[in-house]
Amino acid sequence: MANRRLAPAAEQPESFAFSPENATWAKGQIEKYPEGRKASAVIPLLWKAQEQNGGWLPQKAIEAVADELGMPHIRVLEVATFYTMFALEPVGRFWIQLCGTVPCDSCGARELKDYLQKRLGPAGHVSADGNFSWLEVECLGACCNAPMAQINQDYYEDLTPELLGTLMDDLAAGRTVKVGSQIGRVSSEPKDAVNTLTDPTLFDGSRVGAWRKRFEEKEAEESTGEAESSEQRAATDPKPARPDAGRAVGTAAMDTPAQRSAAGQTPVTSTDKAQAADGTDSTAQPNPPVEKAAAETIAEGEAAGAEAGKQSALPRSEPPPQPAASGASEGEVAAEAEVARIEGKLAALPKDASPEQKADAVGTRPAGLDAARAGQPDALTRIKGIGPGNEARLHGLGIYHFDQVAAWTRDEVAWVGTYLAFPGRIDREGWVAQAAALSGQPKLVSR
Repeated sequence: MANRRLAPAAEQPESFAFSPENATWAKGQIEKYPEGRKASAVIPLLWKAQEQNGGWLPQKAIEAVADELGMPHIRVLEVATFYTMFALEPVGRFWIQLCGTVPCDSCGARELKDYLQKRLGPAGHVSADGNFSWLEVECLGACCNAPMAQINQDYYEDLTPELLGTLMDDLAAGRTVKVGSQIGRVSSEPKDAVNTLTDPTLFDGSRVGAWRKRFEEKEAEESTGEAESSEQRAATDPKPARPDAGRAVGTAAMDTPAQRSAAGQTPVTSTDKAQAADGTDSTAQPNPPVEKAAAETIAEGEAAGAEAGKQSALPRSEPPPQPAASGASEGEVAAEAEVARIEGKLAALPKDASPEQKADAVGTRPAGLDAARAGQPDALTRIKGIGPGNEARLHGLGIYHFDQVAAWTRDEVAWVGTYLAFPGRIDREGWVAQAAALSGQPKLVSR
């Protein structure tokens, strides 16, 4: 299959930016998702960037999408390199994606692949006239009409090397081509002997009646054997899970209570009871009873009753303390408590409150700087949990250096976490502790 690598540096453009029209479209896609979930729009934005760039995704477009969504560049690169719908190298005017998985391979995809290699050369290269490039991809979901290929946005199915060649000639010449099956098949109907719905018994009820009669006869046969009682079956087969070993016997293997009951006899005889009884004396010695004074018993009962009915001294207006979480770190416990406190505060605000209003309701905004000291901000992305998008938002708050983050108070942590729409995350990931450790290390300038 295809190697998913970025195009060589010589083919990469120096920059990429969405056109005004596409930027408006991208904003509308992002608004479909809740606050703090912008990353969900990564695939449609990558698709639009590829469309704007002439059918392939350069590195700068991937980075522009990452910055727009506040995601690390590597995360968006992982998405782009995973899906073959994203072309990472320049493609021809007609990009042929040939399905090479089992159904298509079994129906002739190898012959199509050989034809493309002879006509266009190795996969991933654009033809000399700029019209075609091709790539072998994973299943495209049209297995009923295999073999098939996707050319730009359309599917072409039931292909042979001759049909594919004619199709490519028509596309290059600008002639109208037929999308879908190339042999006249409608949708995914059977290829040969299309008479599935021409049998009259499908419509006159005779076939359904025949099936119903078969089921009724089978049900009657099964119900006949169930009329026997369990006692009668036990008399003839006392151990159904362990049948006789095949020896010729004239009587039942054992004289069991079930057999006696089936014959109208007493199931358990006095002889059976005598044989089951243990005639020896028991040697067990019971423990002597422990006597307690009545006063002691009463005192224990009163203490237990008092403990069971004891009321908490905690005022009703205060939430109960959080139970100790087994295995949870101090940061996780603090984060859970912080989230619970903030949710209670935010519940009293109107739904259309701005991020600043929400943050002001739960904490205090940390003091910021007008600009980075000496014009060189610290690389805040070295703190685990801060990507390029969050770094830019922190810069907008006047936060440029590790020592500023390390000095945040509890109220300031709550304010920043709520403003960035992920309360509790700063405690969970330990931003303050990380910043304190990084503030004493050699600084890397943020780019």
